[in-house]
Formats: sequence, C-alpha cells, structure tokens
Amino acid sequence: MNQPLTELPVVVIGAGPVGLAAAAHLADRNIDFLLLDSGGEAAAAIRQWGHVRLFSPWRYNIDATAQVLLEKTAWTTPDLDANPTGADLVEEYLAPLAATPQIAPRLRLGHKVTAVSRVGVDRVRSRSREYAPFLLRVTAAGQTTDVHARAIIDASGTWSAPNVLGASGLPARGEADAAAYIDHALPDVLGTARAIYAGKHTLVIGAGYSAVNTLLSLAELAQQERGTHVTWAIRTGSAARSFGGGAADALPARGALGSRLRALVAEGRVELLNQFSTERIRILPGGSVEVESVDARGVSKIVSADRIVAATGFRPDHSIAAELRLDLDPILGATRTLAPLIDPNEHSCGTVPPHGVDELTHPEPNYFAVGAKSYGRAPTFLMATGYEQARSVVAALDGDWDAARDLRLELPETGVCSASLPGEEGEAGGCCGASQPSQTSQPEPQVVQVGFATGVSGGLLSEPLPIVTTGSGSGCCS
Repeated sequence: MNQPLTELPVVVIGAGPVGLAAAAHLADRNIDFLLLDSGGEAAAAIRQWGHVRLFSPWRYNIDATAQVLLEKTAWTTPDLDANPTGADLVEEYLAPLAATPQIAPRLRLGHKVTAVSRVGVDRVRSRSREYAPFLLRVTAAGQTTDVHARAIIDASGTWSAPNVLGASGLPARGEADAAAYIDHALPDVLGTARAIYAGKHTLVIGAGYSAVNTLLSLAELAQQERGTHVTWAIRTGSAARSFGGGAADALPARGALGSRLRALVAEGRVELLNQFSTERIRILPGGSVEVESVDARGVSKIVSADRIVAATGFRPDHSIAAELRLDLDPILGATRTLAPLIDPNEHSCGTVPPHGVDELTHPEPNYFAVGAKSYGRAPTFLMATGYEQARSVVAALDGDWDAARDLRLELPETGVCSASLPGEEGEAGGCCGASQPSQTSQPEPQVVQVGFATGVSGGLLSEPLPIVTTGSGSGCCS
C-alpha cells in the first residue's frame, strides 16, 4: 500500500446524528470521506424509537454546519421551539441531511465494520505506526472487503449493546433463558407493540428517562385496556432524580415527565419498588416470569410479571478496535482524559463541560470515538455535545487547531437531556440524571418496598396522559 495517507479518506462509522454531523463538517472543509452504516437507512437506530417525542426542542438537535448544507437545498427549517419525535428528527433533518449532494455519494448503507487495525501493523508494533493507513474490515451484501483510511471517526453509538438486568453488571441468573419475555428500551407501547402489553402486567426496570417514558405510555394503556398493570423497579432508595425538578426545570417538557410520573406513583397507578437489585429471573408455568431482588443484606423481594422492559441503559462495544491502542478509563470505558469530566457520580448532563479533540484522543493517532460511544457507560451524554465533538475533531484533522480547541456550547441551565439511553440504571439516577427537585417541590410519594405477585390494582386515569418524552439518537441526551 503505497498511497499517501493524505490521499485516503476519513472514514466515519455510523450515520446517526453525530456521524452525519461529522460528515457535514468534513464536507464543509473539503476533506474526502466515507460514511459507513450497517443499517439499510440512515439513522436506523432512531427509527426504532420514532414514536418517542424529545423533550429538547429543535434548536438543540440541529448541527450548525449541517444546517448550512441543508439550507442549500429545498429543506425547510422546522420550528426551532417545537419538540420533535424521533420520526420527525429522521424525516425532517437526518434523512434530508444524508441525501445532500455533499454526503449522499459518500454514504454506504448496509456496510458493517467488523474490525479495525492498521495495514501490516498489529497492536504490538510501534515503528512507523502512525504512517500506516487504517484498515477497516467491512461486510456488505455477504461479502467482506477491506477499506483503508487516513483517520477514523467512530460514531456508531451504543444502541446495539444494551446493559443487562443483573444489578452486578453481569446478566441476572436466568436472564438469557427469559430473553423472550424481556424487551429493551422504548418499546412502542401505544403503537406497534400494543398487543404485547395490553391486559398484561409489565415490570419496568430502570431509573432514567427511557424508563419514565415507558411508564407513562403503559399508564395510558392501562387507562384504555382493562387488566393492564404497571410496576416500576429501581436500584436506589429514592426516585427523586427520576421525578426531577418539575416546574423548576429549564425544559418544561422534561419537567412535565417527572411530575406526571410522580402523580401516577402517588395515586397507586404505578407501583414503585425501590432498592430492587435484580438477581434472578425464573420462567413460571403459564407464560409469566418471576423476578427476584436480593440486596447486600440478603433481603429478597419477588415480583411476577408477564413482560419486563429493561430500561437499564447501554454500554459501548470497543471490540472492533481490539488491534488499536486505546487508553480507556477502567470504570467508564471513555478516554482517561474525558472520564472525570463526565463521571455520573459527580456530574449530570448540565455540568459536563464542552470538550473536543484533546479529551477524545487515544494513543492510536487519528482514531476518535465520538457521540454516545465516547462516553462509555456514563449517562451524561448530550447530542449537542456530540456535535461539538465532531466539529472539534474534524477541525483538528484539517490542521486547524485554533478552531479545534475553541470549544463552545450553549445549553439551558439544567442541561438538555434526551432519550439516548446509556447507563440509566446507575446511581446518577438515569439519563443525564434528572435535575434536583427545588425546595418548593412536592414531597416524594411514599414508595412500596416489597414485591407482589398479582400486579397493580386501581381505577382508570381521570384523563389521557399526553406523552411528552425524551429524545436523541444513539446517545442519552440531546
């Protein structure tokens, strides 16, 4: 391979919001690139939760450089103060962006990257490493080929790697056997999946906004379909973070989520089990499952249900880069430089500072993970932050270090969290961690601390619950 690195393209992995933003910045700087995505359409992951409404308005979901590309076409700017659904995000922004003449010829759908290395250089070899092109092994239409690149921007996200239900980080005993009874984040409860949940008892496990969204949808379904029962299990002793700040939240739609859920719990329409650490799942005769929690003191709680929704977040899969030199934080799986800035034990999404190429750099020159994948298992990711990451990395690849390090990000005071989903079951209390309740917030409803076998009883809701939900693509926040 004698082709100079400068003549090779930058390869972007993943055609979601951040990957498409990276492509837009590469096009804007006239840097040759390829955009590879394993799906049959751009933004394939977001299409799976298209029924969900983001609580962040359009103004926080559009990359500025991508908008410039779109404005050269017949694209119409959406109402920047409106809250789109995932489907709106795809149809009104991401699909048109992927179809622009600057991106469409370089987009390769149905192309799955299975491994990344350097041409003729494995992870052990150091000599002249930085001069060897990247080698991406790609599968498409049943054929495997190798693609060479000068740099890699991995924006593949975490949607395909959900966390397990087991509280230890390992699968709960029996979890694999019960897979047919377990659905992952954001099922379309009121739409395509309605028949699965109607008239059934569903246990939702998780404390983040995807759990909140699903609980609200299930509560509305219970109003419409007799025999539908809802139980909510969280690992922590309090649901305060999930309930959030209510009217004090800088994003009213997000504050409304927690307020509605608080009311449902207080009225007994959603049964809340706290300090629930999933240990074992058993399949029962008749087509239901029994979920057992065992805490550090050995106290056991048991719930039986027809379905389980695992809203426990996602984790990154770095296996494709096993032959690259990555310096990952041992706790979060982000770079060591970025990890302390996003640690969910210390930060919510609103307190994570803007960051770019310096915080995303690995010992492997010119390999960058951006977007939700860059955050590892931290649930503090912002889609807008992902756009700033992409802008900074592309500027650095262009040699424009002044622009790369001129980091700017304007967000509401409490941050702009969304559905993107990683790590929601941690102590941070969910996707980005909900804002803390104000001093004038209503007291937290009393919670149920023991399991039960027959589900939630109670009458119909007094009125339909409008579903104002979370959002963002492959990451947790937008």
